[in-house]
Amino acid sequence: MEPPVIPPRSRSLPRLRWPARRRRAAALAAGALALVLTGTGCSGPGAASPAAAGGAAPRAVPLVSGPLCDLLPSGSDPGNPAALAGQPAEAALQWLPVLTTFEEAVRASGMSADLHGGPGVTILAPTDDAFAAKFSEDDLDHLLLADRDKLRGLLREHLVAGSLSLADLVAAGTVTTLAGTTVTVTGSAGTARLAGQTDTVCADYRAADARIHIINHVLGSLPTTGGEGGHRAH
Repeated sequence: MEPPVIPPRSRSLPRLRWPARRRRAAALAAGALALVLTGTGCSGPGAASPAAAGGAAPRAVPLVSGPLCDLLPSGSDPGNPAALAGQPAEAALQWLPVLTTFEEAVRASGMSADLHGGPGVTILAPTDDAFAAKFSEDDLDHLLLADRDKLRGLLREHLVAGSLSLADLVAAGTVTTLAGTTVTVTGSAGTARLAGQTDTVCADYRAADARIHIINHVLGSLPTTGGEGGHRAH
């Protein structure tokens, strides 16, 4: 078996400070996230079937759903749902341009190993803008760079044991996170509402032993300190 392809940003490049990385990611996803945070847009699959190679029968393409999907990699683009299927979850996260902060948090916390193995895991991954709305830049920098225990606790609020599809989550009605909190789930038309206030915006990415559902708010009980766009005052 050939080794998995490593996304460009995970190679040996100079590490940027958190705010700089978020600004770079925001430039890629500003239009998509504006759509999500205002609650507009229509649900629908975001990936087209890749062309079959060498005359082979086409593979079934993992379907993702939600208003953000059409603005994320699809078709034969790097990071499309079919390309991510079967990759380790921590590797798959690196290909999704709206999950820069979440992916960095997983690495900073040392929790990559928690994302695969056993019965699998469901990952409720907030967008970069969701983190910016929840935390001021100073508080987010401190959380990511200095407070590993609190960061791990926050990430556990976004992990559920078992690799659950969107339909599984809706059918269950409630799920318990690895932090021990109970999250209610309701759904319709390819999206789900979590805890009465958070929506899936592109659900059902498949990874090895995992399902990734992108959401538009940060879950958990940490206080909200983000201001307008969550930026630091100058």
